Amino acid sequence: MIAPGARTVGSFALIAILSGCTTPFLDIPIETPIQPKLDVRPFSRVFVAGFVSAGTDDVDGNLETVRLLRSQLRNKGTLRVIDADALALSDLAGDGGAAPATAAAEVSDEMAFAAYEKVFADKEYWKKVGEEMQQPLIVTGTILFRPQQRSGFVQRERETFDALGRRVVQPERTYMERKGFILRPSFVFIDGRTGETLHTETFREEILYNSNQTTPPLSSFFELMDRLLPSFLNTLSAQKVRGSRTLLK
Repeated sequence: MIAPGARTVGSFALIAILSGCTTPFLDIPIETPIQPKLDVRPFSRVFVAGFVSAGTDDVDGNLETVRLLRSQLRNKGTLRVIDADALALSDLAGDGGAAPATAAAEVSDEMAFAAYEKVFADKEYWKKVGEEMQQPLIVTGTILFRPQQRSGFVQRERETFDALGRRVVQPERTYMERKGFILRPSFVFIDGRTGETLHTETFREEILYNSNQTTPPLSSFFELMDRLLPSFLNTLSAQKVRGSRTLLK
């Protein structure tokens, strides 16, 4: 029978041994492939056609989105990217009576974009666009990028020093006025051979800054787009998610 004192000494000895050893864990980097959401094998080319954009005049959501997506697809996509002028879909929506009475640049309500969906349901129009571009996969949709303001309590960390000069960090709730932007893109993928919609994805991202911070709208636009680009690219091509797995040595 082992005495209680012996067990205690043995436990401390084991802890000491383990403390003196190197970390018994090993991080192994891994890559997990994610299959594309859309079968693009029938297509050899992709045409980022243009977007109905609204929300602010500080950023041309149509042109900036077209340029960004084309650049990303050239670098990471498998289809040949068609270089052509972006379509002015806001004008098309207005002429076709599908848009609200207000100009597209004045739309700030996220629900207002539902009125533009008829533009993407016009199979004959998109089939004609496809014929002009040699029947590619067409990428289009809507881009709402608008300013936002929000006020309320936020939790921050306040740094102080005690009587002995030691740093102390304490959480505190502070009322703040903040401003930023909302980005709500909807990507519509259309078969250039038939004009039919193959897939639609909608995202919503937002960012807020301190009220005294000045951030150019275009910088915020690209920052928000950067968050959703992996999901967009995964629609058309396989992507790899990098991570690590911890193993015992």
